[in-house]
Amino acid sequence: MKKLFLLAATTLLTSAVFAQKDDKKITDATVNKAKIESHIYFLASDELKGRQTPSPEQLIAARYLTTQLQSYGVKPLPAYPDYLQPVAMRTVSAPSEVTVAYNNTTFLLKESTLKLDGENVSLDAEGIFLNYGTEEDFKSADVKGKVIIVKAGLPQQTNPRAWMSARQEKAKRATEKGAVGIIELYANQQLPWKLLTSYFKGGSVELDESTTKAKPSLTHIWLHDPEGKEAVYWTDSKKAKVQIKISGIAEKKFNTYNIVGYVEGTDAKLKNEYIAYSAHYDHIGVGNPNEKGDTIYNGARDNAVGSVTVLSAAENLAKYPTKRSALFILFTGEEKGLLGSRWFVEHSPLELNKIVYCFNSDNAGYNDTSIATIIGLGRTTAEGFIKKACETYGLKATDDPAPEQGLFDRSDNVNFAKKGIPAPTFSMGFTSFSGDVTKFYHQASDEPSTLDYNYLYKFFSAYVYSCRMIGNAPARPFWKTGDKYFDAGTQLYK
Repeated sequence: MKKLFLLAATTLLTSAVFAQKDDKKITDATVNKAKIESHIYFLASDELKGRQTPSPEQLIAARYLTTQLQSYGVKPLPAYPDYLQPVAMRTVSAPSEVTVAYNNTTFLLKESTLKLDGENVSLDAEGIFLNYGTEEDFKSADVKGKVIIVKAGLPQQTNPRAWMSARQEKAKRATEKGAVGIIELYANQQLPWKLLTSYFKGGSVELDESTTKAKPSLTHIWLHDPEGKEAVYWTDSKKAKVQIKISGIAEKKFNTYNIVGYVEGTDAKLKNEYIAYSAHYDHIGVGNPNEKGDTIYNGARDNAVGSVTVLSAAENLAKYPTKRSALFILFTGEEKGLLGSRWFVEHSPLELNKIVYCFNSDNAGYNDTSIATIIGLGRTTAEGFIKKACETYGLKATDDPAPEQGLFDRSDNVNFAKKGIPAPTFSMGFTSFSGDVTKFYHQASDEPSTLDYNYLYKFFSAYVYSCRMIGNAPARPFWKTGDKYFDAGTQLYK
C-alpha cells in the first residue's frame, strides 16, 4: 500500500512538473486556425456594420463574445452575472453657436472658434494670459474664476498629437486651480484649421460622468490665430475682459458594455493576483464609400483580431488554468477615446492592486509576418516571457518601431498604466506605420478575407503562450526601474 501511495504521489508530482514545462503543448491543445478564422469572419462581417459605439450591431458582437466566454467555462464576476459591465455614455451634439469676444472683436464658430469641451454656457470674466500654459506658467498665477488664454501646443513642438496631449494637461491644471474656461490660440500648419473643424463637426460620444462630477466640465476652446496676432495682443495686454457664449448643444444618455469574466488561479496564494487580458471589440461603423462603393468599416484587424486573441487566451486558460487568476476584459468605446477602459479602471469590480498586469491586444495592421510588435515590450519584466513565446512559434518579438505615433498612449493599456499597472500591447508585426498598415487602418478594405491566417495562427499561439508563462511566473511582473509609470506602480502595490 505504501509503495502504491508513493507511486501515485510521484506520478502526480511528475505530471505537475511536466504541465509547467510543457506549456507549448497546452497552448497547441486549444489554439486552432479554423476557430480563429470563424470568430474573425463573424465579428468583422458586413452584418455587424463595423461595431460602432453605440449601435445594435455592437450589442450583437457583445452577446457573441459573452456566449463564447460562457461556453469555455469562464465565470462572470458577481457584480456582472451576465458578463456585461454597463458603461454610462452620452452623445453630445456639436454646438450651433460658439463666440468669443474681447478687445472689441468677436470670433465666430468654424471661422475662428472650436469647442473642445464644455456645456452650453454664457461667461463674462477676466481673461489672463499664461503663455503656453505649462506647469511653470501656472505655478504662481491666480486663475480662480477667470478665463485662461494660452498659446496652443508646446514651445518648439509642432507635432499635432503632442498638441492634443498638451491640451488635456492644460485643462487639468486650469480645473485644479479653479478657472472657469481656457482659450488656446491655435496656429499649427501641420493640422490645418479646416481639417480640424471638419473632424470635430459631428459632435462626440463621451462618458457620462454626471453622477460623479461635482460641476460641469471646463469650457475649453481653440481660437484660430494663424498669423499670431492674438498671441501678440495677449502677450502685451496680459489681462482683459472676455465673453464666451456656447449654445445649441444637445445630449442623449445611454449605456454600452464592457465584457468581463475570470478564471480562478490554481495556487492558493497567487490566485489573489489577477492578470488582465484585454482588447476592444468596437470599431468605427459605417462611413464614406471607398472606390468600390463599400461603406462598411469592418475592422478585421482593428480590432476583431485583438478580440479573438483574448478569446483564444480565455479558452486555453479556462481549460488549463495558471497559478494566477485570469481576468478577461473586452472594452467598448475605444475608438471614441479609450472610454471603456477608462470607465473600467475608475469603476473596477476588483481592487486595482489585485490586477498585477494587463496584457492588452490591439492592432492597426501588419507589414511583416516574421514578427510580433509589442508596444512597451522593453518596459516591463515580462519581456523575456513574451520574447520566448514568440520565438517558440517562429516569430521575433519587437518593440514599437514608430514612437512618433505615440501608440502606447493610443490604446486601452494606457488607462491601466496611468494607475500603475504594467500594461504593454501585443500587436501584429509592423516595421513602420505605413504601407499595408495604413492601407487597411480605419478603411472599408479591412475585411476578414484580406488576413493571413497562417500568420495569425502563430501570432495567437505566441500570445496565449505568453499568457501562460506570465500567469505561472514565480514573481509578479512589474515596470522596469526608471519607467514613466514605475512610481505609480510602486504606490499602487505598496
